[in-house]
Amino acid sequence: MTNFNTDKINRLRQLLQEYSVRTGTFTLASGKTSDFYVDCKQTALQAEGCLLIGELIFEHIQTLRHEGATIVGVGGITLGADPMAAAAAVISQQKGAPAHAFIVRKEPKGHGTGRWIEGLKALKIGDPVLVIEDVVTTGGSTLRAIERVREEGLLPIAVLALVDREEDNGANNIRATGLPYASLFKKSDFIK
Repeated sequence: MTNFNTDKINRLRQLLQEYSVRTGTFTLASGKTSDFYVDCKQTALQAEGCLLIGELIFEHIQTLRHEGATIVGVGGITLGADPMAAAAAVISQQKGAPAHAFIVRKEPKGHGTGRWIEGLKALKIGDPVLVIEDVVTTGGSTLRAIERVREEGLLPIAVLALVDREEDNGANNIRATGLPYASLFKKSDFIK
């Protein structure tokens, strides 16, 4: 398990609280309603938030590497994972230990290659990757990302979420794939 930098975690929690966390009545992607909503893109697209997310994902990649995993790519379902993957790729390059970003489409490209995944030119079949997600509720979009990654010949090694909503069995649904799962934050970090 990654021991994340406490100062970075605390600051990112503040930014998520300021830019992303909302209370009220919201309809989720699953169709359910909730009194808690977190739009991580608002923080991931804010300059400091983007930097912190990239640094913390890179910390997790390095932990996985020290545990014996070779991670050469990082990505997940568009749109939530896109800025996170790009941030992690930039930080990894700056640190001299590259992990290339990739994007999993929600629908295959309608022209050209017809691919589900962008960024494959920097990766090759069999490459081990970290699948990332901005918010996990049921785990459905993460499971689709894992499936697409496997179909394209990449090897998912682990899953990291920015925020786990701690409901609808999302974490367990992801763990049922056999992949290790972790999150930087949980709903309880924001709502007591």
